[in-house]
Amino acid sequence: MRFPARLSLNNGVMMDQMGYGLYKVPPADADALVSTALGEGYRRFDTAAMYGNEVGVGRAIGGAIGDARDANLGTGGSGESVHALTREDVFVTTKVWNDHHGYDATLRAFDTSMANLGLDYVDLYLIHWPCPARGLFAETYKALETLYREGKVRAIGVSNFQPDHLEQLMQSAEVVPAVNQVELHPWLQQARLRTLHSQLGIRTEAWSPLGRGQVLGDPAIVALAEKYKRTPAQVILRWHLQLGNLVIPKASTAGRIKENFNVFDFELDSGDLDGMAGLERHHRTGSHPDNVN
Repeated sequence: MRFPARLSLNNGVMMDQMGYGLYKVPPADADALVSTALGEGYRRFDTAAMYGNEVGVGRAIGGAIGDARDANLGTGGSGESVHALTREDVFVTTKVWNDHHGYDATLRAFDTSMANLGLDYVDLYLIHWPCPARGLFAETYKALETLYREGKVRAIGVSNFQPDHLEQLMQSAEVVPAVNQVELHPWLQQARLRTLHSQLGIRTEAWSPLGRGQVLGDPAIVALAEKYKRTPAQVILRWHLQLGNLVIPKASTAGRIKENFNVFDFELDSGDLDGMAGLERHHRTGSHPDNVN
């Protein structure tokens, strides 16, 4: 099995291009689904305080690390039968929720997430939504910068920031966000935002990369799936990877987790990539960031 490319963030931290998203994964299911994803080869996991499943994510990761360590000890430390999974092998993202904006509130929220995850550090910490009407995202980001300087997080960034939000943030930010995680799929391609990210050195990460399933039936996507003998979801995920997007598809079954990860042994040709660029509809499946406060 081939595995995802690893991309460098603007501070040199390496991050798998493909991860497993945990939005709407019930807390009771998170442990088992993350364990399944780890078994398939996923090493990057995206959760958030709002999702309510940080405890399960941390439990699965901690258990996998412990199990691998015990297995290696059982082979006399040779590691021949099992590759020991270490904390450094796994990349964990979580996010501060809207009701904890502000410097002190964000620091408290981070401590709660750390306790839930049971980890020594977080790889990437994001502001979940800018909440522009509240006017606190610059102050909130200052807290993220503090956590970064203290070594509690390896990288910091934002989520759902539109160009005007980013431009306002950059007036006071001392650390350029490593990532902006936004809704992005063939019907909402965010061209202006991706151009700004490229100019600033920010990685684009796609949430709802399959348009919450709405894009899967697009006739052009279905035709490409038939051409490449893949599923529509695999075609869309391959498109994301070839654009250079970070991507975090969510899946609720072992079969779909495996299917989403099986996209590293084929490529869309340049003509098909150009054709997919023409699928833009400016169609959101989620809320517009200006309206979330």
